[in-house]
Amino acid sequence: MTLTELLESVRRVEVRTNRLVNDTMVGAYLSHFKGRGMDFEELREYIPGDDVRDIDWNVTHRLGRPFVKRFREERELTAVLAVDASASSQFGSANRTKREFACEIAATLAFSAAKNGDKVALLLFTDEVELFVPPRKGRRHILRVVRELLMAKPRKRGTDISSALGFLNHVLHRRTIVFLLTDFLHSNLATNRSRDVIAELGLTNMRHDVVCLHLHDPRESELPDAGLVTLEDAETSELLELDSTRGAVRERFADANAGRLAELDRALNRTGVDTLRLKTTEPFAPVLQRFFEIRRGRRRG
Repeated sequence: MTLTELLESVRRVEVRTNRLVNDTMVGAYLSHFKGRGMDFEELREYIPGDDVRDIDWNVTHRLGRPFVKRFREERELTAVLAVDASASSQFGSANRTKREFACEIAATLAFSAAKNGDKVALLLFTDEVELFVPPRKGRRHILRVVRELLMAKPRKRGTDISSALGFLNHVLHRRTIVFLLTDFLHSNLATNRSRDVIAELGLTNMRHDVVCLHLHDPRESELPDAGLVTLEDAETSELLELDSTRGAVRERFADANAGRLAELDRALNRTGVDTLRLKTTEPFAPVLQRFFEIRRGRRRG
C-alpha cells in the first residue's frame, strides 16, 4: 500500500466511523463507563450492592468482615483496543475480512473515545505482542491508531491471547477498559493453553473492565455444497479434505462448530467477562449499541 493509498484508506475509515459515532452512538459506547473511579480515596465496610471487585481481601481477612476500596471519580477514561492480528483474521467470506471488520469496529470505538475526551491505546497481537501504542488522546493520535491497524504486517501467524493480556496487566497500572477483538480460533478449549486464556481473562477482568468482541464469520460454522473442498488452518497450515456434497459431512461440520461456540460461550461466561459475538456479514453498530445499553441498564439495576 502506497502512502497515498494509506491516507485515502485512513480518511475513508475516519469518515465512516465518525458517521457511526455521530449518527448512531453519540459516544454511547464509552460514556457509561464514566464514573468508575480509578484513584483510591478511602476504605469502608462493604454494603450490599457494592461491586465485589472492589473488596480489599487483605483487610477483609484481617478484620473478619468485608471492606471495599472506594475511588475518586475519574473524569478521564482510558480504552485499550486489543486486536487479534493472527493469520485467521485474514479470512472473510463476504465483502470484508475479519481483520477489516476489526479495524472498523476498533476505529469506531477510538473515535467515540476521542469525542468523549478519553485516551486510547492499541495492542496488536498474534502469538506475540506485535505492536503496542501507549494511551494518548486527540484526533492525531486516533488517526495514528487507524493507520497502524491498516498497515499491520504481523511477523507471526498464531494466536496467544493469554500472553497479550499478561502484557497489558504488566504495562497498565490504572484501571482501564480493555476491548478484546478476536475470533477465538486459537485452539480447542480443552487444552491447557486455552484454559490459560480463560484464567488470564478472569484475572484481567478483576484488574480492569474487559469486554470481549468475538468476531465471527458465519462460513466458519457452515460448509457449502461445493464438491470436494480442501480446508486449510491459516495459523498451522494443516489441510483437511471434505466432500461437501454429502449432507452428513455438512451436518457434522455444523455440529462440531456449534459445539465449539457453545463451549466457548460457557467458558467465557465463567470468567464474568461481558462478551458479544459480532458477525462479519451484519452491521455491527446497532448490535453494539444494544449490547452497551443492556450492560448499562444491568449495572444501574
